[in-house]
Amino acid sequence: MTGMHVADVMTPREDVVTVELPGTRDDALEYLQERRFSSVPVIKHVDGTEEFRGLVSRERLIEQPEEDQLALILEEVPSVTADASIVELSQHMLESGHRRIPVVDGELEGIVTVTDVIRTLAEGTVPGGEVHVGEVATREVMTTYEGTPLPAVQRQMYLADIPYLVVIEGAGEMVGIVTEVDILEEARVVVGEEATGDSIAAQDSEWMWEGIKAVGNRYLPTRYVEIPEDPVRNYMTADVETTTKRTKVESVAQTMLQADIEQLPMLSGDDMTGIVRDMDLLRAIHA
Repeated sequence: MTGMHVADVMTPREDVVTVELPGTRDDALEYLQERRFSSVPVIKHVDGTEEFRGLVSRERLIEQPEEDQLALILEEVPSVTADASIVELSQHMLESGHRRIPVVDGELEGIVTVTDVIRTLAEGTVPGGEVHVGEVATREVMTTYEGTPLPAVQRQMYLADIPYLVVIEGAGEMVGIVTEVDILEEARVVVGEEATGDSIAAQDSEWMWEGIKAVGNRYLPTRYVEIPEDPVRNYMTADVETTTKRTKVESVAQTMLQADIEQLPMLSGDDMTGIVRDMDLLRAIHA
């Protein structure tokens, strides 16, 4: 059961979607929005050879809205080789925090994701499926009020360094969940108009990420990410899959794959006692 390797589950190079240097953020944004990837590999052709340069993640696109060139927003990330075991890979993901790991041996051979590892747990081909999720769940649950504007929700996620928020109503009851993917689907990069004068419209708005910067007596336009200011209730998922602490990891992994979700709130009766993220399930492999 422990003999599976990265080569057994990875997406091979011929099926990997990549963006190429030189390129712009819009090249990556298209794939991240349409295909709901967490990141996309960046390559560059040099003297007829394809070189892997890093990943552009959905977090970086939103957090660095002023940068347009891929070379300035890509991340150099650790890689694995195709002969690494799934157990080694899961530990690598837990330590690095990366959801998508490039498979590199001289050049890009493929990509392996946390979903690939979750699938092995769902199929029972790696250890850990019999562990109860209560043993690996995250106990601290981050929430936001259902009337919070979507840009403020994104800011909450950024400051907390998490890809989700549980949405609650006035009495504190859960009414939905919103994820980083939900926000990215609504994000649009825009450029402010050049202006002169002593004031800048919306510059002091608490929801504005990047305004028009003053230079001398002129204002130069800068790029920023525009997100609808409607309340998060309009974008959250209201029909939320949940679990309990006694549910086995294998079952939760199956639910995540079937529902195409990355986390499930953990309930005890009507009380929320934690949240189970797909990355949490990886800890069961090492329990």
